[in-house]
Amino acid sequence: MKGYKSWLLLLATVLTLIVVACSGDANTSEPVDGDINEALSEEEISGDLTILIHRTDIVDTVFEDYKKQFQEIYPNVNIEFEAITDYQGQVNIRMNTQDYGDVLMIPDNIAAEDLAHFFEPLGSTEEMLEQYLFADDTAYQGTTYGIPITVNANGILYNVDVFEEAGITEIPSSPDEFIEALTAVKEKTDAIPLYTNYAAEWPLNQWEPNRLAIAGDEQFVNHLVDTDAPFAEGEPHYILYKIMYDAAHQGLIEDDPLTTDWESSKQMMADGEIATMVLGSWAIKQVQDFAADPTSIGYMPFPYTHEDGTMYSVVGADFNIGINVHSDNKQAGRAWIDWFINESNYAVDEGGISPVVGEDYPETLSAFEELGVEFISDATHREGEEGWLDQIDNESEVGLWQSDFKELIIEAGIGNNSMSFDEIMEDLNRKWADGRARVIQ
Repeated sequence: MKGYKSWLLLLATVLTLIVVACSGDANTSEPVDGDINEALSEEEISGDLTILIHRTDIVDTVFEDYKKQFQEIYPNVNIEFEAITDYQGQVNIRMNTQDYGDVLMIPDNIAAEDLAHFFEPLGSTEEMLEQYLFADDTAYQGTTYGIPITVNANGILYNVDVFEEAGITEIPSSPDEFIEALTAVKEKTDAIPLYTNYAAEWPLNQWEPNRLAIAGDEQFVNHLVDTDAPFAEGEPHYILYKIMYDAAHQGLIEDDPLTTDWESSKQMMADGEIATMVLGSWAIKQVQDFAADPTSIGYMPFPYTHEDGTMYSVVGADFNIGINVHSDNKQAGRAWIDWFINESNYAVDEGGISPVVGEDYPETLSAFEELGVEFISDATHREGEEGWLDQIDNESEVGLWQSDFKELIIEAGIGNNSMSFDEIMEDLNRKWADGRARVIQ
C-alpha cells in the first residue's frame, strides 16, 4: 500500500509542477467570487440547496445519512437531493436554463472554455492541486471549477466464479486472450460473457479511458490534437473498439442489447449471470454489495500488454462536483462540497481512490499490485492548447465521450446495420480530420 500512496503523492506533485510551468496566465484567471470564501461560522452559513446526483441507488440511504451528518455541523442549511438516471443527458438539457441545481456533478462533455459560464470558480488550479488530485480536470486558464468526487482506476469488472467455471486460470493480457476467455464463458457456462449495458448508453463511454492503457503514453491525448486519423488501424482507438465489435459480432454479448438494464445488471453479475463488464473501479463496491460473497467480484486491467511486458490501468477523476454559477446559496454549496470531499469518506466507501492528496489506497484495487499493473494518467494540455481537444471533438461531432459511435459499432456487430467495422473507423477519421481543420487554422 505504501507504494501506491507514494505514487499518488508523486502524481499530485507532477501535476502541480506541470500547471505551474504551463499556466503562465494563472495570475490573470478569473477571481473567485468572494462570497463563497468569506469567513463565516457554521451557524452563519445558511440556505436551501438542491444537489443533483447520479447515484439513484443510494440517494435514499447513504446520501440521507450524509445529509444528517452535514446538518449536525451546518444546522441552517437545508438539503434536497435530486437523483437522475440519465444524468448527463438530462443535466445537459437543464443547463440551457439557470435551473440545474445549486450543487451538481459537472457533465463530462462541458468544454473547458465554457466552464465559467455555468460554474462558480473554486480557486486557483495551482493551489487546488496541492489539496486534490486531478483538480485541473475541470479547470480553465488557471482556475478550477470542480473537484473530483473520487478517483477511479479503469479496467474490467469480472465474476471470479464464472471465470473458474469456464476454466480461465489467468487474467487475459491481450485482446485475443480476452476474446478467447469470453468464448470459453459462452461455451462452458450459462453466463453472458460481456454485458455492454447498451440501452443505458453511458456505460459504453466507460470504454474510452482505456485508450490510454493501450497507448501507454501519457501524452496520447495531446497527440490526438496532432492527428487526422486517430481511428486508423493499429491506433489505440481502433484496437480498443475492435474488441467491442468482435465481442458483438461473435455473439459474446447479451442477446438483445437494446433492452439492457443497468440496475439489474449489477445483481446479475453478483449472481454469476454476467462474466464481465467494462467499467471503472467505482463499480466494484456497487456490485460487491449485491453478492453473497463479495470476493467473487474481481477487477482486472484492460487486456493489453506492451512489448516490455507492462500492463497499464488508467487513473482519472470521476465526476467533478461544482456549484451552479446562478445559485443563490453559494456559501452553503461550498460548505457541502468541502465536507463531502474531505469528511464523508464517499470515495473510499464506494471503492474508489480519495481525491484528497495523501490518502491511503483502497483495498478493492490491491490485486493490481500482484499483477504488476502500472498506473497512467493523461498529461495536461500543452501550453497554448487548452481546450483544443474538446473543440475538435465537438466540432467533428465524433463524440469521444458520447455513446453514438459505440452504439453504431455494437449495432454493426450484431447485424442491425450494414456497415463494417473498418467503414465506421474510416467515417470517424473523416469527421475528425474535418473538425480538426476547422479548429486549427
